[in-house]
Amino acid sequence: MGNVRLVKVNKVFQGKAPVKKAWYEVWKPGHIPSEVHVVKDADLEIRDGEFLVLVGPSGCGKSTTLRMVAGLEEATSGDIYIGDRRVNDVSPKDRDIAMVFQNYALYPHMTVYENMAFGLKLRKFPPSEIEERVKKAAGLLDIEHLLNRKPKELSGGQRQRVAMGRAIVRRPQVFLMDEPLSNLDAKLRVQMRAELQKLHRTLGVTTIYVTHDQTEAMTLGDRIVLMKGGIIQQMDTPLNLYERPANQYVAGFIGSPSMNFIPARLEAVDGRVEIVASGLRIEVPAERRQGLESHLGKAVTFGIRPEDIYDRQFAREDAPMAHFEALVEVFEPMGSEVYLYVQAGADQLVCRVDAHTSARVGQTAQLALDLRKIHLFDPETELALNRPTASGC
Repeated sequence: MGNVRLVKVNKVFQGKAPVKKAWYEVWKPGHIPSEVHVVKDADLEIRDGEFLVLVGPSGCGKSTTLRMVAGLEEATSGDIYIGDRRVNDVSPKDRDIAMVFQNYALYPHMTVYENMAFGLKLRKFPPSEIEERVKKAAGLLDIEHLLNRKPKELSGGQRQRVAMGRAIVRRPQVFLMDEPLSNLDAKLRVQMRAELQKLHRTLGVTTIYVTHDQTEAMTLGDRIVLMKGGIIQQMDTPLNLYERPANQYVAGFIGSPSMNFIPARLEAVDGRVEIVASGLRIEVPAERRQGLESHLGKAVTFGIRPEDIYDRQFAREDAPMAHFEALVEVFEPMGSEVYLYVQAGADQLVCRVDAHTSARVGQTAQLALDLRKIHLFDPETELALNRPTASGC
């Protein structure tokens, strides 16, 4: 079984242990804390055959979590299981995992074949089996024609395929990938994402993948773990993270451009519940009012994604809409759509509207937002209030 479990896992770096700058730049200049709590009570269960993505900004603890699973970092406390075996005290070479790093770490004096076969030779596999495994992995990755070349003769994408091939030949219980596509250009990253998806479907091996790129996370992961400050903020499917964020941080991290957040108040008006901001007054749909009674008359943070705001003439006819006006300050044509940066009262919003919009800078735009897609957050705790159902309605 290739399932992986982390139970209340913590990692604390002591003294002058290597620490990413992001962890201590909030302290006074020149002051490095003597103790840094990098991963805090991480509880994870990765199912056999699942592709799980750890995502978050630099310094959030995602790579450290991966390295603890690999055995390259020792957990300060908690338990790590691969299959049914607790591996805290098991050396990396005996954990039955294979790792792919951001830098390809290929031996420059060896051919592609030799690089892929090296780990198997160390483990005393018979030459016939080594050849069978290397050629099969090379076929999966479409690099059979490169087996006699040296790394310096390969492109970045080809080197990354070789690094993946070196992991595949091991046939481990778990693949661990630490930002393997970060060194590739944008077009090649898109291509390699598709290749990774096909590879995972073919091999079916449990994979834990670390990235700071939310697009990679959303396109690759069966489930996504979003981390901040060493704490898991939400573990869910890509769609649920997008439609049903647990808090304001998750809502703002997922999606591009990020969700609009507006300070507002929740008011009861003639039996209705309304969100009142400086330039907006929006009625909360009846199906979304449950659980909001205790927040009536209080401050809330109103959230709406740019793609859920429309030029009124192109608004969806099958959805309840709230109409409003806003002054267009910036117009960014993107080809298939236009990003409008608008001012509604004292609040600024970003809208992703139809490419044929007639809105122009300096003019008042007639806009509409989808009432099914509104989000509310507690401004103190930043927790989501009355999250939408899984269907987004």
